[in-house]
Amino acid sequence: MNSTHSPLKPIYELPAGVKPRQPAPFLPMSRKEMDQLGWDECDIIIVTGDAYIDHPSFGMALLGRLLEAQGFRVGIISQPDWTSADDFKQLGKPRLYFGVTAGNMDSMINRYTADKKPRSDDAYTAGGMAGKRPDRALNVYCQRCREAYPGVQIMAGGIEASLRRIAQYDYWSDKIRQSALIYSKADLLLFGNAERALVEVTQRVAAGEKMSEIRDVRGTAFLAPHGWMPEGWVELDSSVVDIPGQIDPHINPYADESERQQANQSNTPSDAPQPIRIVSREARLAARREVRGRTVIRIPSFETVTYDPVSYAHASRTLHLESNPGNARALVQQHGERDVWMNPPPIPLETAEMDYAFDQYFARNPHPSYGEQVIPAWDMIRFSINIMRGCFGGCTFCSITEHEGRIIQSRSEGSILREIEEIRDKTEGFTGHISDLGGPTANMYRLACKDPKIEQSCRRLSCVYPGICENLNTDHSSLIQLYRKARKINGVKKITIGSGLRYDLAVESPEYVKELVTHHVSGYLKIAPEHTEDGPLSKMMKPGIGAFERFKDMFEHYSQLAGKKQYLIPYFIAAHPGTSDEDMLNLALWLKKNNFRPDQVQAFTPTPMAMATTMWHTKRNPLKRIHRSSEKVDIIKDEKRRRVHKAFLRYHDPKNWPILREALINMGRADLIGTGPKQLIPPESAAEKSMQAPKGNARGGGGPGSVGKIPNRSKSPQDNARNAAGAIPRGHVGGAAKFGQQRPASRPGAAKPASKSVGKKAR
Repeated sequence: MNSTHSPLKPIYELPAGVKPRQPAPFLPMSRKEMDQLGWDECDIIIVTGDAYIDHPSFGMALLGRLLEAQGFRVGIISQPDWTSADDFKQLGKPRLYFGVTAGNMDSMINRYTADKKPRSDDAYTAGGMAGKRPDRALNVYCQRCREAYPGVQIMAGGIEASLRRIAQYDYWSDKIRQSALIYSKADLLLFGNAERALVEVTQRVAAGEKMSEIRDVRGTAFLAPHGWMPEGWVELDSSVVDIPGQIDPHINPYADESERQQANQSNTPSDAPQPIRIVSREARLAARREVRGRTVIRIPSFETVTYDPVSYAHASRTLHLESNPGNARALVQQHGERDVWMNPPPIPLETAEMDYAFDQYFARNPHPSYGEQVIPAWDMIRFSINIMRGCFGGCTFCSITEHEGRIIQSRSEGSILREIEEIRDKTEGFTGHISDLGGPTANMYRLACKDPKIEQSCRRLSCVYPGICENLNTDHSSLIQLYRKARKINGVKKITIGSGLRYDLAVESPEYVKELVTHHVSGYLKIAPEHTEDGPLSKMMKPGIGAFERFKDMFEHYSQLAGKKQYLIPYFIAAHPGTSDEDMLNLALWLKKNNFRPDQVQAFTPTPMAMATTMWHTKRNPLKRIHRSSEKVDIIKDEKRRRVHKAFLRYHDPKNWPILREALINMGRADLIGTGPKQLIPPESAAEKSMQAPKGNARGGGGPGSVGKIPNRSKSPQDNARNAAGAIPRGHVGGAAKFGQQRPASRPGAAKPASKSVGKKAR
């Protein structure tokens, strides 16, 4: 490994003598298809936990077609039977490597609800069938690939790999798990937006390098002997970033060169003569960048974070502070006798590179082997377009930032408009309606820091919390222009925005709000205030409810000017770390006052690596410096308390009234039980009292005495399907460059949308 990371080159730059391969109708999933293409073997085989859909919103297709454009023969093994190695042999041994992903979602989130119950369906499987992937699919698939072909090279990638690249708290087993590299035994793990690393590593492997020896590529992680370090590098203990307890002082890594020299010469007598050095500011900055580029930060080991919550919170905070590609340093974490080494995050793609990836040939359909079976995720996005990736919001419950980064990567107008024409010309069933022009967030297209130098040096966790950074460009004119050009395309009748809107940014551009409301809302607009109270909002890194109310006023004003009746559909989270019972009560009162009635709700789900998950596990707040006496965070783990928090969001549901009455009485707020306009729920009715026979209480008859025993109400098959689909946690947002990533799924930990009571009838 060199002393610095490998040089940057555009992903569309092919090695000398290499030509793009003629696109296959579909990337082959069988030997028969390989024969039809005249292939005797595949160079790369992508193993995925999702159904194969040849569309740029699905990671296996986006990356497969990118590798094809680099001249490689790429095959797909989709949702193999993991109970043996047989399915992993169906395309033969790859010439270069297996690329393995769990799919669009972390497999545990895909398979289980927030209550740890198995899901009844899977949006990324033909027929919506559940059970087509194993728990911790990345590890299982990698192990089966190795079993099928001992000695084969394996690259791990996708969201499960990204979020489990270091020791992480696992909600479903309620313990700290080791890095996915330990379990999967992959030669290399790619995290984040992977195109750049994928292209470089593949070209180097094709040129004869062993994957396990490639250690200088950004956006990659690998295993190394404990203490291994490249020549010329220096190691810093992570306590120089945060102080988790009483420790010896360390040199400040952010000090300028003169301060470093002073610290290093602390043993020199104060009266000793010192040389005078005149160094320009540019030279000082260049020297500091050079040192940072050869610095690795050692975070607490797996063994330490397993038993010490403070060290876990400290490691989590350090990882998030080292996430800006402009200044992030490499990280290393000991796991037994080995180290997990993580290079700095990948450099974001330029617009021309984004276009190169998205402009490749795509069949824009599921693989023919699925026949007429419906794939719910495909139905969700078949007429939508991913225009950007990344999110600088930094919401602590969301996985987008940990996976895609904070820097926005946008496609060009031309690339987006060409894709609209492709949908019009190639996608069966298109009637003129584009269902989304969006991404992780609807309105961050081409938004960026005003000064690239400031962006490179910034270490903020969010560009918009606690307020919008003065260095952030919030000009929405590029997005407005894109909307207007898209509407003019022949055959396009309507374009709606399905991605969630960042309302605190939208209100900075009244012209954008007017454009959106007038032309791109089909009656309902998703928006995510998440809560109304400062306590939980401060732990989420979300703006105060005042920003939402300001947007709501603008939305209603421009809807009226357009002569339309349109409604906001807000999302809320129950039982988020830092939420008190009083916070949920105040949210319920706000919902009633504003006539919102949430249709479905979901309690916070701790997802790997999210900062809110750190709060959940450690009861510490990683948004601040971590030490032994740092702020404690209220965590809602008790099952009954979680049900109370969810019940407050659905205060209008009679099935929740018994548990809410008991909660209000215990909180000393029995005054809110009654039929008045300012009271939350009605008193117990005669009908309810008549149901409180002893046998009813044994199974949750509905009175206060049966709180905690209320069974799930029965639902129709349609309700079950809708609820299961709607329960997919937000955060795995895509079209991004990872194995298995797709845009339409939502952010982790978030509740379901609220529908306004007047709009409920319209639905």
